[in-house]
Amino acid sequence: KLETPRRANQKDQQHWHPVFRKCRKRIETLFSQLCDQMMLKRNYAKSLEGLKTRLISKIAAVTILQSMNYSNNKPINHLKHALAA
Repeated sequence: KLETPRRANQKDQQHWHPVFRKCRKRIETLFSQLCDQMMLKRNYAKSLEGLKTRLISKIAAVTILQSMNYSNNKPINHLKHALAA
């Protein structure tokens, strides 16, 4: 079952549990980083296999940057600063 939060101007608006809000924010942040920093939408793949390869490589790059941030005790979502000294 897919549930989405209601807009503020809807009559039967219900508040989301903080755990769900945090999880949703994390997913939206990661997807935004993939689109902006890793240029996920710009893709010149010629086949489905090429598309899969490019998507997997970009997701793997984000995962490596996050693990570098985690091991250096930096905020995990600051991907641009992962390689900084």
